[in-house]
Amino acid sequence: MMKLDGVGVGFAVTGSFCTFSKVVPEVEKLTAQNANVYPIFSNNAATLDTRFGKAADWMGNFEAITGKKVICTLNDAEPVGPQNLLDVLVIAPCTVNAIKYKTDQTKRSVEKRV
Repeated sequence: MMKLDGVGVGFAVTGSFCTFSKVVPEVEKLTAQNANVYPIFSNNAATLDTRFGKAADWMGNFEAITGKKVICTLNDAEPVGPQNLLDVLVIAPCTVNAIKYKTDQTKRSVEKRV
């Protein structure tokens, strides 16, 4: 098993609310291996209450597990790059919207260069 001691892991949670309970154990595993896990919530994940739970409760759960405040705004995210906080970014659950957004961004970036 790979040692994660001190590895900076951004754990981004998107709006697939029915799977939040399945990713919690994965965050717990990462923190148990002493990874520095930074919880990141999309706008929908951070603001929408659903039949699967309240957004504030999910964020509180992730904060309790990681010991870090959830990053959910651009202002919250600003220190991530300059402070080199992350070695890897996990997006789980990764919704179709998240994939489409990244694909569209990449396409626009390539088109600008061509």
